[in-house]
Amino acid sequence: MPTRRKTKRRVEPRFEEAEHGTARHGDDGDGGGRSPRRRKPSGKRKTTAKRKSSAARRPKAKTARSRSARRGLLGVFGGLVYWSFILGIWGGIGVAGIVLWYGAQLPSATTWSIPDRPPNVKIVSANGSLVANRGATGGEALGIHEMSPRIPQAVVAIEDRRFHSHFGVDPIGLARAMSANVAAGRLVQGGSTITQQLAKNLFLTADRTIGRKVQEVMLALWLERKYSKEQILEMYLNRVYFGSGSYGVEAASRRYFNKSARDVTLPEAALLAGLLKAPSRLSPARNPKLAEERAQIVLAAMRAQGMVSDQQMTAAISTPATRAAAFWTGSEHYVADAVMEELPLLIGDIREDVIVDTTVDLMLQHFAENSIRGLIAAEGKRKKVSQGALVSIDNTGAVRAMVGGYDYANSQFDRASEAKRQPGSAFKPFVYLTALEQGRTPQSVRNDAPVRIGKWTPENYAGKYYGEVTLETALSKSLNSVAAQLIMETGPGNVVKTARRLGIRSKLTPNASLALGTSEVTLLELTSAYVPFANGGYRADPWIIARVTTLDGKLLYRRGDVRPDRVVGASAVAMMNTMMARTVEQGTARNAAFNYPAAGKTGTSQKSRDAWFVGYTANLTTGVWFGNDDGSPTDKVTGGSLPAAAWKAFMVEAHRGLRKVRLPGQGMRIALPVARPDRNPTVRPQATVSSAPAPRPEPRRAAPRPDRTVTSSTGAPRPKVGVGEGLTVGDILRNQ
Repeated sequence: MPTRRKTKRRVEPRFEEAEHGTARHGDDGDGGGRSPRRRKPSGKRKTTAKRKSSAARRPKAKTARSRSARRGLLGVFGGLVYWSFILGIWGGIGVAGIVLWYGAQLPSATTWSIPDRPPNVKIVSANGSLVANRGATGGEALGIHEMSPRIPQAVVAIEDRRFHSHFGVDPIGLARAMSANVAAGRLVQGGSTITQQLAKNLFLTADRTIGRKVQEVMLALWLERKYSKEQILEMYLNRVYFGSGSYGVEAASRRYFNKSARDVTLPEAALLAGLLKAPSRLSPARNPKLAEERAQIVLAAMRAQGMVSDQQMTAAISTPATRAAAFWTGSEHYVADAVMEELPLLIGDIREDVIVDTTVDLMLQHFAENSIRGLIAAEGKRKKVSQGALVSIDNTGAVRAMVGGYDYANSQFDRASEAKRQPGSAFKPFVYLTALEQGRTPQSVRNDAPVRIGKWTPENYAGKYYGEVTLETALSKSLNSVAAQLIMETGPGNVVKTARRLGIRSKLTPNASLALGTSEVTLLELTSAYVPFANGGYRADPWIIARVTTLDGKLLYRRGDVRPDRVVGASAVAMMNTMMARTVEQGTARNAAFNYPAAGKTGTSQKSRDAWFVGYTANLTTGVWFGNDDGSPTDKVTGGSLPAAAWKAFMVEAHRGLRKVRLPGQGMRIALPVARPDRNPTVRPQATVSSAPAPRPEPRRAAPRPDRTVTSSTGAPRPKVGVGEGLTVGDILRNQ
C-alpha cells in the first residue's frame, strides 16, 4: 500500500510578526524543513493591534469626509453661479425688452432736440430799469455764469451731490433712495439726478410709471452725451419750477426777493434750492417757516460737502426768514399788465424773448404809489375809502406813471384804465370850453340859483348858491346850476363833440345831466383829455410802449413820429387855464396848490361814491381817483380832499428841483369878445393885444438809452438792460 506523502504547507510571511520579531524557522538552526508551530497571539497584543489599526484608518476617513463636504459646497456655489448667470441673462433680456418697448414709443433719437423755452417779455422803464417780466416763465433766462454762483452750488448740494461725476444716472444714489424707501415703508427719497429731472421737465409728463422712468433714463443718457454738465445745469435752473408761478431762478428771485438772480445771497440761494423738493408747499409766500427749515437743511448739505465754511453757514442761518407776498406786489405790475394787453396788437404773436421799452419812469411810479397807499393807510378806514388810482401823462400823451389800485398783490384789477366811473364835476371843463368856443368869456355872468330843466333840478354842493357870478368863479367853485345852464345854451351834442375831440372815447349820453359828469369814463381817458390844456391845445392820445426789440437787437416795433392835431385854439386854451388855475388857487382844489403854476378841476359823484381831481402843470397832467370797488359811498370824500392831497404829494416830488414854467397862455393879454345881450354878460372892454398860438409839442420818440444799442439787424450783440446811468425825473420833465 503506498505511503501517503505528507504535503508541505507554505507559510506566508506576516509583516506584523516580523515587526515584533517572531521566528520563522526552528531554533536548532539545522536548516530542516519542518515549520515551527504558529504561536497564537495573546489578547493584550490583539487589542493593541486593533487600536493601532483603527487609529491608522481614522485620518483616512476624516479626509474623505472633508473632501466630500468641499465637493458639496463647491457644487452648491457652482449651482448658484450657474443659475444666477442664467437668471441674469433672462433678466437682461427682459430689461432689454422693456427698454425696447418703451423706447419704441419715443420719437427717433435723431429727431430729439431741446424744446424752446416759453418766450419771456422783459418790460423796462424809460431809462432801462426793469419793470417786470411777463410770459409763461415769469423771468428771463440767465447763463450759468451770470447768476449767483451760490445758486448752482446749493442745488447740486441738495439735489444731486454726484452730479459732476455720474453719467446721467446715479446708481449709488438710486440704491440709497431704494433702501431708505424700503426702510420707511413709503416713498421718502427720489433717486433721480438733475439730468433725469431735466429730461422729465423737457420731454415727459409727471406720471409715476415704469415706462416713464425708463424713458427718463434713456433721455438722461442722451442729454449727458450731447451736452456738457454746465449746459445741463443751466437749462435745469432756467426751467425748473420754484413755486408761486415762477419758472427759473430769475423769476423766482424776482418773485421772492425782488432782485435779480445775479444778486442772490447764500441764505437766499439755499432757500431757492430747498423749494425744489415741494415748490408749492414750501413756497415762502405760502409757508415761510417751512421754507426756512428746508433752507437750513440745504446749508448743512453745503457745509458737509465743503462748499461753505462753518462761519458762513452760521451767518446764513441767523439771517431772518424771507417773507414774500402771496402775489406779485408793486404798482409797476399794473403797467406790465397794460403793456401785455397792447403788445400783441403791435407785434402779433410773441414767439421769442423780447424787450419792451416803455414810457414809464419808475421814480415817478414810486412817488405815485406812495401817494395813493399813504393816504388810504392813514385815512381810508375813517373816510371809508378802500381804493385809489393815479395816472400821470406828459404833453405828448406818454404815460409816465400809472397806479391801478391800492395793492396789486390783493387786486390786479386796473382802476386807472379799466374801471369806468362817473367823473362828476371833473367833466365840466368840456362844457365850459364849448361855451368859450361859442363866444363866451371867463367874465361872462350867469345867475347861480336853483334851476329846473324838465324834471331835473340840479343842486349845488351843500345847497349853497351865490347869485350872479362869472364863469370863472362858477368853474372854480364848481357851481352845478351854472354848468347846467351852459350845457343847455351850448347844446349837449356840442359838448359831446368837444369831449370826443379832446380824447374821451367812452359812450356819452347827450343830455343836460352830462354837465355834471353822469356818463362814465376811465381815469386814463379823462386825464389824457386834459393834456391839451397843458400843451397848448394839441390832442395827446395816451401811449405806453415806445419800442420792442429781440434779445439780439432786432427792431420789431418803434413808435413813429406823430404830429399831434390842434384841437383847441390858443385863446380858448389861455382862458381855460386862467379859469382852472383859479380853481387851484382859490377854489375847490385849494388843497392841491403847491409852489408851481398849476390848474385843474375837482369832481365828486353822488353820495361821494367817486372823488376825482385832474390837474396839470406845463410838464405833467395827472389824474387821481378815490372810492370803493363796490360803489359804496365814502364818508364825504370830495375831489378837493383826498384826491387833491394825493395829487399834490405826487406833483411836489415830480417837480422837485425844476424851474417854474407858466401854463400856456398865462400872463397873455387876450382879446375878449363883447358878449351878446341875451347871455346877460358883464360887458368888459376889449384888450388890444391878441395872444400868440402856443408852440406845437414836439413828436415824442423813445430816447436812446445810454446803456443799450439797438439795431434793426440780427446778429447784434445782446443788449445790456438795467445798467448804467439813466435819465432823472428832472431830465424827463425838462425835455417835455
